[in-house]
Amino acid sequence: MTLNLAMITFDSTDPGPLARWWAAQAGGTIEEENDGWYYVVVFDSAPYRLAFQKVEDPTPGKNRLHLDVTTEELDNDVAKLLEAGATEVAQHSMGDFRWVTMADPDGNVFCVAEGH
Repeated sequence: MTLNLAMITFDSTDPGPLARWWAAQAGGTIEEENDGWYYVVVFDSAPYRLAFQKVEDPTPGKNRLHLDVTTEELDNDVAKLLEAGATEVAQHSMGDFRWVTMADPDGNVFCVAEGH
């Protein structure tokens, strides 16, 4: 059996703004809106999609899954994400490797690392 990553889905009480936020930050476009309950964001450069589905009560507690994204300008892009509504959770380094743990406007944790 071979599994292929097709979509990463976020639960949200208000998925539209979160889908638009991720599309703007990651260079995607909203492909489907489905009457406000399910949004799909697609990317020209990625074989997967992000989905945002409306739920009454998102799962509480720490994320058991998170996104890792990379950038060539860590400090600059972290500042842009903060301006766009993300929050900084923590800064990390391991030798010369640096990354910042952040949360999107709904509180979903993701990491931004140096790299390409």
